[in-house]
Amino acid sequence: MTSLADDTRWLDATAQADLVSTGDVSPIELVEAAIERAERYDSKLNALTYRWFDAARQLATSSDLPEGPFRGVPYLLKDLYAAEAGKPLSNGSKAYKEANYVSTEDTTLVSRYKASGLISIGRSNSPEFGSVPVTEPEAWGPTRNPWDLTRTSGGSSGGSAAAVATGIVPIAHASDGGGSIRIPASCCGLVGLKISQGRISMGPLRDESNLGVEHCVSRSVRDSARLLDATHGPGIGDVIIAPTPRRPFVDEVGADPGRLRIGLLDFNPRGGEVHADCVDGVHQTAKLLESLGHHVEPGFPEILSDEEIGRAFSMLWSTNMGTAIRRFNEALGREMTTDDIEAMNWAQAQFAKGVNAVDYSLAQASSVKFRRAIQSWWSQGWDLLLTPTLSAPPLLIGSLPNNPEHPMTPLMTGGAWVSFTSQFNISGQPAISLPLHRNADGLPIGMQLVSAYGREDVLIRVASQLEQAAPWAHLKPNL
Repeated sequence: MTSLADDTRWLDATAQADLVSTGDVSPIELVEAAIERAERYDSKLNALTYRWFDAARQLATSSDLPEGPFRGVPYLLKDLYAAEAGKPLSNGSKAYKEANYVSTEDTTLVSRYKASGLISIGRSNSPEFGSVPVTEPEAWGPTRNPWDLTRTSGGSSGGSAAAVATGIVPIAHASDGGGSIRIPASCCGLVGLKISQGRISMGPLRDESNLGVEHCVSRSVRDSARLLDATHGPGIGDVIIAPTPRRPFVDEVGADPGRLRIGLLDFNPRGGEVHADCVDGVHQTAKLLESLGHHVEPGFPEILSDEEIGRAFSMLWSTNMGTAIRRFNEALGREMTTDDIEAMNWAQAQFAKGVNAVDYSLAQASSVKFRRAIQSWWSQGWDLLLTPTLSAPPLLIGSLPNNPEHPMTPLMTGGAWVSFTSQFNISGQPAISLPLHRNADGLPIGMQLVSAYGREDVLIRVASQLEQAAPWAHLKPNL
């Protein structure tokens, strides 16, 4: 006889919510099942940082649990910026962890998660300040990939991806400032939708004009669409607001996308190697799309070959780190030192001190130029761009070591690995990583599709079409 933890392990969030809405399962039963799975599997993964099991149980049995679309469904909140009042937040930082920092208010997105009926059983591991594409913070240790425990689950939403791929929870919060939803989705065989800039409010603590957005990693396209319906929209004082969707995003699941014109990019236009597994995967995906009636041909925005945008991104990324650390100083009530911060992040913050207002303004101007140039490609009759999500399969744990003598090595090495993702944080466009390929070792190899700004509807339509044509729900890691 199997337990409820086994019976619900591979159900997506929509299916689990349906069990609650029909009365077949109660919220507390779903929460207890997720807790049982966390206690069974997380010792191998190290996906969770804080565990809020008792609080989750209390909410699951409370009359205060909202009657939202995900009522009773357990999830994880990423341990990065996602403040929840009265709950600890470490941002992957030793200093925050040691100070036992507790947030005083909810972010707008967290309040929307609560209203949807989701129940957080804890936080998921993140690299310190989310700055590298692997999840191996000194504060908490590495999160491992359930498909191969010697390899990374990706970053910075690596804890969320490992937990969802293992079936601990069906869906988990994730954020993406340079690929941090799509990278772990690719590594762990999940759906990773990076939304348009301004689609979901970053309030009240962060600014939509920055590089980052927040959404989730999931096992199904419908979960990502349905959660977006529950959380999208502006908040008070937002400065960038994405166009209002024409209809609910979940209605795009299964909708006919029509015949799309898709550009194929199977190499790094700025140079650098792309692993044969990734090239093979993107070619197979192109053939699948053609079999579904789409037109695929080599093509990509020429601006992606421009070296200037890489330099501008590095300056903005480092300056954001310097700004973040200053805010962390204020939150902790003291100046953070080299003993508090990992070497690469400290080096970036020191670099940022040498960036003057003119340098920063020029980097912003380069980003605006890039944004206009890249988005113009979609206005020339293209519907989607197809690329590998990553330049290589999941890296081995320890491939991006924290070395004070060479502090920027993780950023440089990691940058080559994630050469297809950060461009679309600068452009603000939506992009999705789908688990459409496996290499000979059985490792997931994600494929990325990018649409025009504000057109998540197109991505969801074609993603659900691909999910039906080449299903992945039956593929499960064996721990």
